[in-house]
Amino acid sequence: MKRQDFRFSHRMRVRWVEVDMQKIVFNGHYLMYFDTAVTDYWRQLAMPYAETMHQLGGDLFVKKASVEYHASAEMDDFLDVCMRCDRVGNASMTFAGAIFRGDELLITSELVYVYADPVAKKSQPIPAPLRDMLEGFERGEDMVQVHVGSWHDFQKLARPLRHEVFVEEQKVPVELELDHEDDSALHAVVLNRMGMPVATGRLLQQTPGVARIGRMAVKKQMRGSDLGRRVLHALMEAAKHRGDTQVILHAQCSAQGFYKRSGFEPHGLVFEDAGMAHIEMVRAL
Repeated sequence: MKRQDFRFSHRMRVRWVEVDMQKIVFNGHYLMYFDTAVTDYWRQLAMPYAETMHQLGGDLFVKKASVEYHASAEMDDFLDVCMRCDRVGNASMTFAGAIFRGDELLITSELVYVYADPVAKKSQPIPAPLRDMLEGFERGEDMVQVHVGSWHDFQKLARPLRHEVFVEEQKVPVELELDHEDDSALHAVVLNRMGMPVATGRLLQQTPGVARIGRMAVKKQMRGSDLGRRVLHALMEAAKHRGDTQVILHAQCSAQGFYKRSGFEPHGLVFEDAGMAHIEMVRAL
């Protein structure tokens, strides 16, 4: 088994609390590593797990978990925990896992999940949308679509997500979150394969030739994926297409690194907006 056999891997570092006196990882921790990697696997499918399972009317339960040990991981090792969905049956699915230190194979695993009614705990057929996501991801297909359009087109999708992120999570007053500029803005919305909105943002005209991006929101469970970057770049492409030569935004200071990775540079002093520290950032198109 080689790393190139997997489309997905989760990078981690071994901490001292996970090793014994010999400074090698306790055997039982490897199952935790695989479980953590499976959680990240769902994120790569742009699938908020709890909401998706609630919408589908079922849940996944572990039926079998086996681990085969080839070599030991040690304290401070950087490990790549790789996962793939090997099989999707009628009511169960099988994941193959492998842990590598560099190119050295340390651990392999097989995890079998059964799809079942969450109350009765009785197995039931895997729904077609879930099967489509799993098989599509393993074929290398895109798990999301990015749509750009008017507030009239997308407010039913963008508004609940923005309310969830800004009002419920960040405690921004609702009267500040919604404003009249939505009507004139261009909006980007990322939808997963079940039609769930998982990221959004908007594009305004600041002055002739200067665009302003704002209301960037990514569903909490999806952060750490590339969805925010895809919204940002879709809006920048739209600004460039209409002839803008510069784009500005007011970034929360905690997100400054995210925007710098897309070529934005800070401009001016830190200021407060909706009770949070922000800084203006600028990029030429």
